[in-house]
Amino acid sequence: MEHQYGATLRPPARPDKAPLVSDTVPRPLIIAVPKGRILSEALPLLAAAGIHPEAAFSDEDSRALRFATDDPAIELIRVRAFDVATFVAHGAAQLGIVGSDVLAEFAYSELYAPVDLGIGHCRLSVAEPVALAAQDDPRGWSHVRVATKYPHVTQSHFARRGVQAECVKLNGAMELAPTLGLAPRIVDLVSSGRTLKENGLVEVERIMNVTSRLVVNRAAMKTRGDVVPLVEAFRRIVSDRQVAA
Repeated sequence: MEHQYGATLRPPARPDKAPLVSDTVPRPLIIAVPKGRILSEALPLLAAAGIHPEAAFSDEDSRALRFATDDPAIELIRVRAFDVATFVAHGAAQLGIVGSDVLAEFAYSELYAPVDLGIGHCRLSVAEPVALAAQDDPRGWSHVRVATKYPHVTQSHFARRGVQAECVKLNGAMELAPTLGLAPRIVDLVSSGRTLKENGLVEVERIMNVTSRLVVNRAAMKTRGDVVPLVEAFRRIVSDRQVAA
């Protein structure tokens, strides 16, 4: 197009068009790992799979959440255990390490859990004050009020027993609920039982045993060629550990 004075004008840029990004640039594979207790057990598995995070990953003062590894094609994100499943289910991460308690609570159809990693052993249980337990029989319950961050699992468990469960949703400090009158019982993870004991509580019913699983985004499993080999690597590592034990 020519201007009236002879200068050639270019058509205006399309503001609604984003800059083109080459499809040939590989996207890093992102693995979501949980903060806290499970992480220390997961690190040896990652190392056995050839995945070693950058030094900042071990810096307790670091507030970073995304980390490089010695493999430029793999990155780690460190998030709360309950959020691992969400990041992977929605495709923000392709793989993750998460407890079977979280998988049961959210039941994401987008997740595939191909490998039980055999770490993070604990149990999801009902607990109540020692004094209440001394005169209580769970077999006689028809209605319970519990504080928990697992309302779906809790209600499903009691529904199978014909018990109506009223759940008060908490994300932490569960052991305070009975002593402060919020709920007479709690449903929470139990490992050694020490925390319960220190807060005057006792385990009265087990809902499920819990271990950590390797989870994969189903779409990524089908569309990315780097996912399946890593899944198989974790499967071999777990199998070799079981044989050695």
